[in-house]
Amino acid sequence: MNYAQDMEVVFFFQKGLLLNKQKEYRRAIDCYDYLLTLQPDFADAWYNRGNAFYHLGDYKAAIASYDRALELEPGFPEAWNNRGSALDDLHCYEEAIASYDQAIKYSPDYAWAWYNRGIAQRNLGNYEAAINSYDRALEFKPDYHWAWYNRALALRQINQLEKVIASYDKALEYCPNFEEAWANRGNALYQMGEFEAAITSYNRALELRPNCSSTLYNRACCYALQGIADLALESLRRALELNPEQYREGAMANSDFDSLRHDIRFTTLLNLHSPHFSTPSALRNSKTGLD
Repeated sequence: MNYAQDMEVVFFFQKGLLLNKQKEYRRAIDCYDYLLTLQPDFADAWYNRGNAFYHLGDYKAAIASYDRALELEPGFPEAWNNRGSALDDLHCYEEAIASYDQAIKYSPDYAWAWYNRGIAQRNLGNYEAAINSYDRALEFKPDYHWAWYNRALALRQINQLEKVIASYDKALEYCPNFEEAWANRGNALYQMGEFEAAITSYNRALELRPNCSSTLYNRACCYALQGIADLALESLRRALELNPEQYREGAMANSDFDSLRHDIRFTTLLNLHSPHFSTPSALRNSKTGLD
């Protein structure tokens, strides 16, 4: 290439990077396509072209671009990692793991590849292997709250509940407003029979996301198991208002609510949210005691 062509390649490469950053992925691909007519062996252009396709959800096209980058530069860990992510999104988990392994081969301290490898292992149901991968990711990036969170999810699958709590605690140390971690921490404490501590976690989750029906329902279960009828009914009422189809049948069958079976407010609440229930006109403005 001559100097002018070199400058054109640099210009379109930088423009493609900017368009990717601005989420103008189709335009970025056009830049890379033109650039690659000038310099077909530009591995970074193939890689960033793959990233644009990945963001568009065209994972097969992304993999094809990553493959071309890797033909030109086999030791390109970012391309191996992102190729793995595209394979994971196609549910090709074993192939994804093989791709992450290549990224790690060329960059052993590549935290993102270790983390993504953990995701793929968990998707395969290989929970111990997933935990080991998350642990390696956390060696290199100990403040990554998503790794602690997903580690907790894997630990829960093998019933290591105390370690689950510890992992959520680390996630929350680095990201205190992580609503999903507070809610799932509550679920683990509930499973351990630590109902008061579970309620504390649910309360924190609900401060961050007040209308989460699953957290409201789970908090209602904990209050019922503690014999705190008023608070159990209030949480259940709110859960039913948000998602009656899911939680009405659940509440009817859930033994957590056995202490409320003879409470007229409980049966009234369930009937109120029945798809077959119609309020008589004379009662429509009467108070139920649950407002």
